[in-house]
Amino acid sequence: MIEAMADRDRPELGPRKSAVLRAVVEQYVRSGEPVSSESIAEHAGLGVSSATIRNEMAALEELNYLTHPHTSAGRIPTDTGYRHYVDSLPAGGRLREAQRRLIAGYFAEAIVDLEEVLTGSVQLLSRLTQYAGLAVPPSAGEEPIVRIELIDMGPTLMILVVGQHGRVDKQVIDKPEGVDAPALRDADRRLKVLRGLSYLDAQARLLQLAAEGGDGQRDLLLYAAETLRIATQGERSAHMVVGGVSNLAGEAQQMRRDTLRRLFETLEREKEMLSVLADIGASSADLNVTIGAEHPSTGEWEASLITAPFRSGDTIGTIGVVGPTRMDYLSAMASVRAVADRLSELSSELDA
Repeated sequence: MIEAMADRDRPELGPRKSAVLRAVVEQYVRSGEPVSSESIAEHAGLGVSSATIRNEMAALEELNYLTHPHTSAGRIPTDTGYRHYVDSLPAGGRLREAQRRLIAGYFAEAIVDLEEVLTGSVQLLSRLTQYAGLAVPPSAGEEPIVRIELIDMGPTLMILVVGQHGRVDKQVIDKPEGVDAPALRDADRRLKVLRGLSYLDAQARLLQLAAEGGDGQRDLLLYAAETLRIATQGERSAHMVVGGVSNLAGEAQQMRRDTLRRLFETLEREKEMLSVLADIGASSADLNVTIGAEHPSTGEWEASLITAPFRSGDTIGTIGVVGPTRMDYLSAMASVRAVADRLSELSSELDA
């Protein structure tokens, strides 16, 4: 993010330059066409002549806030221009009434399975913003266990684990030799003490119980610990939920075909996108906006990412949108923040 920090070290713009830049960004987001000084003078209500606005736009171009595409007489914002615009937006932002109704309606009917709620939430964000929605659930290792048991299936056993937010993990094993019905019942009874513990804490407790138990119980408890280990290791415990990717296809005019293709490919390669989100998420405790070249990947895509954390118990997840740098930032930021807040509220209700 060195380039982003360098941009933020630029001298502050005066009120008139800031007003002109804001007008250019907002008109360009609406129209998709390079913006002329005459258009700003006519529509922005700045109270100055088009000649004065032309001079300010030329100065903004010299400062790398605007650029002059091809032979057009108009100008468009650079990543630096978008950044200044985003940083000048009022904190919080406001949802449109239609957006507020959609969010309220969805969460009024939301079910208790966090994974399904997230799937619906990214689809909701996609509808609200017309960009692609994405989310990373909280770490599975910290999710409390509400059910863990051994199910006798004759020659085999199923180890079943259910997390507080609807996560289900299971493993089928051959029944160990010497394990009879009393040993199975006793091991199942010991598993009940794990309810309420996180996956990671329960795994540690199981290893302790296995060391204390008899031979038959030890094998069963070690198999249960292995089920929890598999559930929380590597890529199974870190995954991404994506929705509304087709919206990006509608942005083909704003994003070059090759950059759009790279973005699609990265969304399909979950591990790469998770790495990008991890980089971005580490830079902010609240709403985070990453514009174009502020991150190598978003620079390659000529895209922007707006993300926000949401809390589930003691763990943190991420939800947001990705779209072209020519984005309705005010609306998208308000939508992402509102959905993240509602997710945190819902998770708190489920934890209560």
